[in-house]
Amino acid sequence: MIEIRGVGKQFVLHNQGGIVLPVIQGADISVCRGECVALVGASGAGKSTLMRMIWGNYRCDEGSIRVAGVEISGAEPRQVLDLRGKSMGYVSQFLRLIPRVPTRQIVAEPLLAAGMNEAAAFARAEAMLARLNIPERLWSLSPTTFSGGEQQRLNIARGFILDLPVLLLDEPTASLDAVSCAVVLDLVCEAKARGAAILGIFHDAAARDSVCDREIDMTRFTPARRVA
Repeated sequence: MIEIRGVGKQFVLHNQGGIVLPVIQGADISVCRGECVALVGASGAGKSTLMRMIWGNYRCDEGSIRVAGVEISGAEPRQVLDLRGKSMGYVSQFLRLIPRVPTRQIVAEPLLAAGMNEAAAFARAEAMLARLNIPERLWSLSPTTFSGGEQQRLNIARGFILDLPVLLLDEPTASLDAVSCAVVLDLVCEAKARGAAILGIFHDAAARDSVCDREIDMTRFTPARRVA
């Protein structure tokens, strides 16, 4: 479901005289249906950069990235957006908010966009919010004033609300208490059981060991930090 072949990425630091900073070189990774693969390695090894390349936020400088049969490298924006809507979900460390939109609406939106009727979408969203221990009194409020842990749980709820075949998880258990962390790991296991291909970054070793089938050390694909 995820095929990465010979992928490379570098950043040009225009505010520092055009210095070229290589980040990833020759990355070869695959993730099959029903497995969860963890990206590991020291800070700066390119884990989050690779995730953003798969999601389509960063350009792939060389190589191929295919998700659910769609080539991401060089894809038109509409192709990437279509893939996100139908096949690929992304849970990041940060919740991007539209002011004044209620929590219930934020979680239900992917279901509504997929064509589910409003009553069923809101019922499913409320069930997910309850499962992630977000109090009902908060469902009608904008999450702009939520704590970091509450916002992260909202991120999780939105990311898992659709049964998508590919999931990208960037620190899904960050900022969570033990109870909420256990719920998230259960959601990951359920996604694997239905055949989702999951690629994740888990700095919590216990969480990683409980859900991941194998690890890929990104330092294997970290080029020498030379500048040009």
